Amino acid sequence: MPSLTSPASPPSPQLPGGAATDRVHWFELPARQAGVREARCVMGEKLRRWRLPEEVCQDAVLILSELVTNAIRHTSSSRIHCCVGLTADGSVHLEVHDQAITPRSLPPRNPGPDDECGRGLLLVQHIAERWGAERSSFTGGNAVWAALARPSASAAGA
Repeated sequence: MPSLTSPASPPSPQLPGGAATDRVHWFELPARQAGVREARCVMGEKLRRWRLPEEVCQDAVLILSELVTNAIRHTSSSRIHCCVGLTADGSVHLEVHDQAITPRSLPPRNPGPDDECGRGLLLVQHIAERWGAERSSFTGGNAVWAALARPSASAAGA
């Protein structure tokens, strides 16, 4: 299993509206299909250490999985940089930074009932409180982000 590394100088998450983060975790992985599983494992472990509710952990891992899969399938990136942060209000913020040299259009597709692909961003749109994409100041590629609603106050400790 390839080792996951944190970026040498990770930037602050590109939180919409400049929201501050209380906790941030960055990791980097190779842009190949096995990286999706690695990202899910790292993200799930980190969120559980932060003692977030299991439902929030599962939603965050699913969103991250879809965003990493898109970065691998739709860009020529060699590395993917992932970030999870807890904002000051307790919401969970996820980012996936790729190395795409051209911006890609990110509206969710409208797949047919028999299509096997094309539902990833629809899932993100449904689960996330909000999501979007912008140019990454870190990689120069895309930074696709999603925010999950603040978990209950009793579960946000650690």
